[in-house]
Amino acid sequence: MDTLSYRTISANNATVDRKWYILDAEGQTLGRISSNIAAILRGKNKPYFTPHTDCGDYVIIINAEKVRLTGNKMLDKEIQHFTGYPGGRKVANPKTVLSKNPEKLLERSIKGMLPKTKLGNAMYKKLFVYAGSAHPHGAQKPEILKF
Repeated sequence: MDTLSYRTISANNATVDRKWYILDAEGQTLGRISSNIAAILRGKNKPYFTPHTDCGDYVIIINAEKVRLTGNKMLDKEIQHFTGYPGGRKVANPKTVLSKNPEKLLERSIKGMLPKTKLGNAMYKKLFVYAGSAHPHGAQKPEILKF
């Protein structure tokens, strides 16, 4: 009887193949696009996903200022951060965040969906968000990503 050895493949930094993807956020819903991108940054779209290794790909997001929110969330939702000082809670709505710094809304949403560890920080560094349609990553030949 021939015994075949079936082994689970565990990825490591040497065996991971990373690709570059570009995504146009124009007209996309914030939460849906964020969850899909977080999965790609994490590497969950690959057959050899390993939770303790950074298996993810690089993602470029263009037209971040044209992302949309459903319902009245653009004015009713509260985005807060704490400065570290007493009484330092700052609150804003998505409309003001988009007008001041359009990239922050997507970056914050995606970062919240990644692990809160050193590994999550490494995954987050592979995300590049731009307000307009221009980006400096043409040399990497990114593939177009659609959801």
